[in-house]
Amino acid sequence: MVNFIIDGHALSAPKGTTILTAAENAGIPIPHLCYLKDINEIAACRMCMVEVEGTERLVPACNTEVLEGMVIRTSSPRIREARKTNLRLILSQHNSNCTTCVRSGNCELQTLAHDMNIHYQPYTVQTERSRVDLAAPIVREASKCIKCMRCVQICDKVQNMNIWDVSGTGSRTTVDVSYNRFLKNTDCTFCGQCVTHCPTGALTVRDDTIRVLRALANPELITVVQVAPAVRAAWAEEFDLPTTQATTGRMVAAFKRMGFDYVFDTNFTADLTIMEEGSEFISRFTHRGKHRWPMFTSCCPAWVRFVKTQFPDYTENLSTAKSPQQMFGSVTKSYFAEKIGVSPKNIFVVSIMPCSAKKAECELPTMRNAYGDQDVDAVLTTREMCRLFKSDCIIPADLEEAEFDSPLGTGTGAAVIFGATGGVMDAALRSAYYLVTGKNPDPDAFAEIRSNKPWREASFNIPGAGTVHVAVVSGLGNARKLMEAIDTGTANYDFVEVMSCPGGCAGGGGQPIHEGKELADCRGKTLWDLDANAALRFSHENPDVQMLYREFLKKPLGEKAHHLLHTNHNDWNA
Repeated sequence: MVNFIIDGHALSAPKGTTILTAAENAGIPIPHLCYLKDINEIAACRMCMVEVEGTERLVPACNTEVLEGMVIRTSSPRIREARKTNLRLILSQHNSNCTTCVRSGNCELQTLAHDMNIHYQPYTVQTERSRVDLAAPIVREASKCIKCMRCVQICDKVQNMNIWDVSGTGSRTTVDVSYNRFLKNTDCTFCGQCVTHCPTGALTVRDDTIRVLRALANPELITVVQVAPAVRAAWAEEFDLPTTQATTGRMVAAFKRMGFDYVFDTNFTADLTIMEEGSEFISRFTHRGKHRWPMFTSCCPAWVRFVKTQFPDYTENLSTAKSPQQMFGSVTKSYFAEKIGVSPKNIFVVSIMPCSAKKAECELPTMRNAYGDQDVDAVLTTREMCRLFKSDCIIPADLEEAEFDSPLGTGTGAAVIFGATGGVMDAALRSAYYLVTGKNPDPDAFAEIRSNKPWREASFNIPGAGTVHVAVVSGLGNARKLMEAIDTGTANYDFVEVMSCPGGCAGGGGQPIHEGKELADCRGKTLWDLDANAALRFSHENPDVQMLYREFLKKPLGEKAHHLLHTNHNDWNA
């Protein structure tokens, strides 16, 4: 431990602690913009400058360690003036049209300018020209970039994709796609982690709300919306709703108020995915010599794109089952269209997802129906959904709860945990056990894979099939390590679940953004709790899924199921 003084307070902290961390632990806030603990500690923004007695120059608190006897001042006329000057210089290169920025009201730069009483700009404002490309789900506006480097560090250190880099020199220095490429021409998986860690609106997810509003206004279209499991754990954060009011019923009521004809739950097709993917795994596992191992889940489109670009030889290892989103679109424009007696061409399917990569998934050439139309017409993130509600002056707390529509609105506890890392594996093993033995296991029999470790492994015995070696990993940096271990033969598994975002879909690139908070674990716990309290906890017990097979699909992995619910990952280029 070392002893020091900050603003007259005698403090102590372990050796190696930064001034910023020591001050925050003592309840002394120091402003900062670029800082991300253990990820981006490069003092690029110079907003955290402090005075250290005996040192002539101001020092950055984020990467200066406290030393024995150090006397530190975090607020003085000199510091205040330096911070204001630094902030005005940043603003002189920033497009400050806040009223038309998607991050207005939730922008760290905007908040800091307000808190530091910046009400005039003595410097000439010269912003970088923006080259906005809407061909990819992730959109960059150069004029709003403050060169904080967060996107670079998140992509390099956490996701290990190296998509962003610094380019130019001097006053022309900027952050852009590496090697001067368009984002659509890179190996970007569109996971959106760069977006959720960008402090301004320089990186955003492409806004598709206008397309949805046009569909709602078209009397010839039947509008159908599906809501992913992880959305229910996060949407109410935007409205400051307490847990007791943050119900799916109010969310459904808000969609009804918006004018959607049918509001369904993606949990339905999460259960359907388990029936297909679980059956596929059992089929492969009992005919091991015919397949490559391990089998990978295919629910996460960012992960699928990662495999195709980084480890293409393992594309065949991916489950052929479509993701729940795409299964929903396919079933809606076949079974449901037939059930209500309308042409699939007159149905407009909207997905509400915690994920930005889902926007790219629905546009794949392999995700189209017999008419050549997309199975899912538009994907909105959780953030876009909340913006739609606000734009229509909807106050969810004032709404009476409503139920999901039938028959695509029923889900089980096994489906809701799809949004938490480890949930797909847990749900698949529950039903795989049943498909082999004809008996349900304890629904918590596979709890060993529910820990918060980013890479975890376990082995489970399924009577009649044998011991299944499984692994669960989240975050593409961890996925790369796992793939390298598999490739070198140092790790051997039968079944592997991968989610590209740390913490799974609960921490997806389309979820609400809260500065300095990583809420994936908290949201994931909400989903596990919903599963624990669910009346049905096995996908194969979903009554509407059972009816779908009886009336339409006939059986898992059957001819019609294969045509509608499975895909060939080799039929498109990443």
